Amino acid sequence: MPDVQRKSIVLQYVKLADQGNPAFLELFAEDIQFYFPKMGIANGIEDIKKLVEGDPSFKSITHDYAYFNYKIQGDTIVVEGTSSGVTSNGKEWRAGVTQTGRFCNVFEIRDFKIQRLFIYLDPDYEN
Repeated sequence: MPDVQRKSIVLQYVKLADQGNPAFLELFAEDIQFYFPKMGIANGIEDIKKLVEGDPSFKSITHDYAYFNYKIQGDTIVVEGTSSGVTSNGKEWRAGVTQTGRFCNVFEIRDFKIQRLFIYLDPDYEN
């Protein structure tokens, strides 16, 4: 699988997630391993659905796609970037303006599916 296709899957995932479109789940392998700070690790799509449904942290979020920094080695893609948005309680953030909004995600993509996604960021958007 060429690197350009892996990058395309990453970008598709981020755009769907920003839209709040649950179709991003279709990009995941059935046995995906997923990590998000303060939520822990989910194993499989059904666990991810429970995690996402149980935590309405964001009212809106937008990632700055044009400025993503990609590092690719084999099936692993590390994406560093920035975001802005509004928490569910109305607090706004913007990378470079507030203390939050920078992230680093580690994807493993094989057979056109995301096998593993670990999201690293400061989860305290409300501080």
